[in-house]
Amino acid sequence: MIENYEVGQVVQGKVTGIQPYGAFVALDDEVQGLVHISEVTHGYVKDINEFLSVGDEVSVKILQIDAEKNKISLSIRATQEAPQKQSKPAAKKAPVQDNSNAGFNTLKDKLQEWMDQSDSFKK
Repeated sequence: MIENYEVGQVVQGKVTGIQPYGAFVALDDEVQGLVHISEVTHGYVKDINEFLSVGDEVSVKILQIDAEKNKISLSIRATQEAPQKQSKPAAKKAPVQDNSNAGFNTLKDKLQEWMDQSDSFKK
């Protein structure tokens, strides 16, 4: 009875099986669809078993129907509100170094200066 469903429809279903790539959800006694692991929730899902178990009642959105192959693609994520993006904290600015003497000096020329700087930090 796949004809009773249409793309975009949100329906209740029951998880009937779990595989590493997704979960099978029964929409009724005759129709079953697949929720791909990427459609379980917002964000990365490493182990689908951390989110779903066989027997769970879930709300799913129908993404795609292939009547010839009798397959339905489902999404749990599409029924959930997307999490708010958190603003990143302002990056701390590094102190500005005086590079007025910087240039293409040889290591030999700069070595004594670096040693003097190192000694000043030890004091």
